Amino acid sequence: MSSPNAVSQTAVLIAAHGERRPGADNEGVFRIARALADRGLVSEMAVGFINGVPSIRDAMESLAARRIIVYPLFASSGYFTRDRLVQLIDEANHQSREFQMLPPLGLDLGLPDLVVAFAGRAARKQGIAPRACTIICMAHGSRRNSASREATEQIAHEVANRGAFQEVRTAFLEERPFLNEAAASIDGPAIVVGLFSGEGMHGAKDAPRLISELGRDNIVFAGVIGSAPGIEDLVARSVGEALLRDIRHRKSSVNFDVNGNDCGPCLAQSTFRAV
Repeated sequence: MSSPNAVSQTAVLIAAHGERRPGADNEGVFRIARALADRGLVSEMAVGFINGVPSIRDAMESLAARRIIVYPLFASSGYFTRDRLVQLIDEANHQSREFQMLPPLGLDLGLPDLVVAFAGRAARKQGIAPRACTIICMAHGSRRNSASREATEQIAHEVANRGAFQEVRTAFLEERPFLNEAAASIDGPAIVVGLFSGEGMHGAKDAPRLISELGRDNIVFAGVIGSAPGIEDLVARSVGEALLRDIRHRKSSVNFDVNGNDCGPCLAQSTFRAV
């Protein structure tokens, strides 16, 4: 468990891309935040979007804690996670608070197990044994940046290692193999899992449309991983582990005065850390 002192001094910011299309409410992100708040891991919780409301700046200004753990709800460590999010946090950090950036959702070590469970439920709902079907891990992809492909291939590799499905394939929206290419060599049933972090256009429209265009009733869409049951447990575990690491770090970084009295933890040298 986290110590009361660590809880009172730390806040969590769930950062996501966000969606402003008509009808999009980003409810999945807020649901995760509410679930974490109910667990009392930290004293404060906020949600901020790169493209949505509240903004990253507004979310940061709503927090009083001096230390903020940032969980990037992104499918990979691409431009938005590695560059844009860091830039927005730096621009809004007028109080020189300490930030700890956790690995994004797409690199979370617990994600492959969540994918297996999510796809397994979808298969059984169709009356198909998971071992008799293929998983297609579908992601954005990019011709300019390999981050999405690399994260997706790593997830697919780990899912295949679980041995729960007949085969595991990858497909992308913006680079090959596209979904129709991945599906062409699959004879039996397949479950498509959208490796998208929210209910944006890709998960809500693009993926279902592309699956429909295949014209095959044995290839079904499980949904997007950002809305999968258990996603809040994944995020909570990552945040909890970060808090425990911080407690251990502070215990090993205690200052003592000339008389050997505890003067408290050392001050961080940097206001921004990544793990």
